[in-house]
Amino acid sequence: MSSPTVDRDLAVDLPEAPRLKGRGTPWRERFFQLSLWASLAVGVVFLASLLVYVVVEAWPRLDSRIWTNFPDIIDPSSAGAQSAIMGTIWVIAFTALYCLPTGVLTAIYLEEYADPNRWYNRAIEINIQNLAAVPSIIYGILGLGVISRGLGFGQTVLTASLTLSLLVLPVVIISSREAIRAVPQSIRQASLALGATQWQTIWRQVLPAAVPGMATGSILALSRAIGEAAPLLLLGGLTFITFNPTGVQSPFTVLPIQIFNWISQSRAEFVSLASAAIVVLLVILLAMNSLAIWLRNHFSRRW
Repeated sequence: MSSPTVDRDLAVDLPEAPRLKGRGTPWRERFFQLSLWASLAVGVVFLASLLVYVVVEAWPRLDSRIWTNFPDIIDPSSAGAQSAIMGTIWVIAFTALYCLPTGVLTAIYLEEYADPNRWYNRAIEINIQNLAAVPSIIYGILGLGVISRGLGFGQTVLTASLTLSLLVLPVVIISSREAIRAVPQSIRQASLALGATQWQTIWRQVLPAAVPGMATGSILALSRAIGEAAPLLLLGGLTFITFNPTGVQSPFTVLPIQIFNWISQSRAEFVSLASAAIVVLLVILLAMNSLAIWLRNHFSRRW
């Protein structure tokens, strides 16, 4: 064995690696960076201007009346959006009840059980990807023809919830599949090696690890549904309702439909009402998106 002294004697002093010196930032790179900043500034300024305009228009009506009063086409000074707010809550709650279990179970089947070589599994995957890009107005036509008239459900909360469930179901399936796919295979292999069945592995190992991603994608999908007006207008959502829904068979209106109707009125007071309803809708959307971000950051695991 060689001693440390011999090793030091045999060591060869290697020259230091030359330091590379840049020649300055090329003008093309500077131009590209300036273009990026300019594009960002245009988007931020436009969005900020729009928000400021909406808040200024809505300010006279941002009080308790927007929450407690019902719409009134005769006296806009006493009108509110209580029925639209409650209708939105009813529709979105039942939309989540219908689409979330179906979407999660479909994602589990496609990721954990489906044989990708089977033609029907490939057909399901292709159709799910295509349905995610279909315009919402098409789902409104489908809901009107099949759910409202074909099944006889009429212009009710149930019809609106089922139609919006079809709209967001592909997004829920895709986001749930991505969350399940992000769980390392070593987790599954270790669970199976310890004697767990495939379903026990999915239920106790895969799903708890995938819940943050699935919850985030599902909340964002519901955020899309809560702002939809076109499919619900086709279904015959009402505009001036002086009562709140009491069940899935009740007539309904939602905030996007109420905003659309108020903007269509000629009196300036209705524009202020529409702006106040827009602010309420933005608050709901920001709360849902903030919840999605919190769930992702608080419960996500690092592998």
